[in-house]
Amino acid sequence: MKDTMLAAMLYGQEQLRIEPVAVPTVGPNDILVKVRVALTCGTDLKVFRRGYHARMIQPPAVLGHELAGDIVEVGSAVTSFKIGQRVVSANSAPCWKCYHCRRQQENLCEHLLFNNGAYAEYARIPGPIVECNTHEIGADVGYRDAAMIEPLACVLRGLEETGVRDVDTVTVIGLGSIGLMFVRMAKLAGARVIAVGRRPQQLERAEKMGADELVTFAERADAVAHVRGLTEEGLGSDVVVEAVGTPETWQSAMEMVRSGGTVNFFGGCPSGSHIRLDTSLMHYSEVTLKSSFHHTPRHIRSALDVISRRDLRADDFVINEAPLSELLDVFRHMMGHNGHLKTAIVP
Repeated sequence: MKDTMLAAMLYGQEQLRIEPVAVPTVGPNDILVKVRVALTCGTDLKVFRRGYHARMIQPPAVLGHELAGDIVEVGSAVTSFKIGQRVVSANSAPCWKCYHCRRQQENLCEHLLFNNGAYAEYARIPGPIVECNTHEIGADVGYRDAAMIEPLACVLRGLEETGVRDVDTVTVIGLGSIGLMFVRMAKLAGARVIAVGRRPQQLERAEKMGADELVTFAERADAVAHVRGLTEEGLGSDVVVEAVGTPETWQSAMEMVRSGGTVNFFGGCPSGSHIRLDTSLMHYSEVTLKSSFHHTPRHIRSALDVISRRDLRADDFVINEAPLSELLDVFRHMMGHNGHLKTAIVP
């Protein structure tokens, strides 16, 4: 195997260079994966625009975290994997020992180990992730499909935390990749789904995912009234999932939910954002407000099961393919085309 590889190095705000770097060195508990596909996502785009992520990545570093590929090297202490296996790896591992881990909240682990490096020819998977968040890909599962398990695991945890039932009407605001996954999985759970988006193409995709009702978000008050009008007696939705990440849509979610209903603020707003809460509504209507962050190893396994059953397919989300050399152009395109789904980057 060669000593150098091409990788997408992040140096700062919108400073990304495709350049030769050393192939990662594998420790005793690590594995080295030849990346067959890395998928773009909104988080990577945010990191590119901001130049860093306080918890996930500090430049200079190789960017990217949704990958699938083939094992080409294993550490001396690795016994659960071997060279040649097709694998998919999540982007983190909990410590299993801290306060939150002991309470089955591994997503909030105080020592959560994050891993980046998907936008490269080879990626090192650290031992803790090898141990609990790396899985062999079934022979009938493609690399693109497998690489989707990380965002899907976040969605599965969000649905679980929100307590979606088959009798519920679930409204999903925001129809990017995450929102469309919520639409699909809520529908598979037996819920009636209202999809709220700004563009006709987004709504068409949501309908393909199984949405029962489609609502165009133009003016906030109109969208709220439309959603409530689609619910029984105009009471509002049992569950509202906000998958945009703006104060405006957080506020809209609050106004679309029924008394006794639940709002999941899944989309993270920019740092320093605030919304105003109607305390009377909160108290007398018993509205539950939740938020969901990241995933756990259990949800990663569940996501791979969903993919293996073909309940969710990459073909519905991956709309383009590009070589690693064009990643910068892909990010610039994403910045100018809100609602862009995923591109498969092939090193």
